[in-house]
Amino acid sequence: MNVKRVELTRSKTSDTPMLKWTLEIIAPSCQGRILFRNNMIGSPENIKWLKTDLHTCGLDLAKLSDLPANLTRLLDVKLEVTKRTRGENENVYFNRRIVLAKDAGQQGRSLIDSNLDVPF
Repeated sequence: MNVKRVELTRSKTSDTPMLKWTLEIIAPSCQGRILFRNNMIGSPENIKWLKTDLHTCGLDLAKLSDLPANLTRLLDVKLEVTKRTRGENENVYFNRRIVLAKDAGQQGRSLIDSNLDVPF
C-alpha cells in the first residue's frame, strides 16, 4: 500500500474528529485499487490506535496537536496492511512500514521492517 492522501475531518454521523486515510494498492495483482481507513479521535482507546498507526508510518509526535502540521510526512509511506471483512464491516490494519531499496538510501536492504524497534 501507498499512502495517497490523509486528512483531518469529522465523522458525518457523530461529528467525531477523525483522520481519514486513502491507500493505493501497489502490489501487481490489484495495482491501483484504493482502500480507505478512518482513525476516530473520540476516546483514549481511539487515540491509542491512532498513535500506533502513526508510529507504524514512522511519525512519532510529542503532542497530538502537532498532527495537522505533519500530515504531509505521511504521504507516500509504503505499508503492509491486512483487510478483514465481517458481514458489512471492513477493517484495514497497518502491519508494518516498508522501505524499498531505492528509498532506503545507504542501507542497501530491499525491505526494512520499521517495527523491529517498536518499544511495546
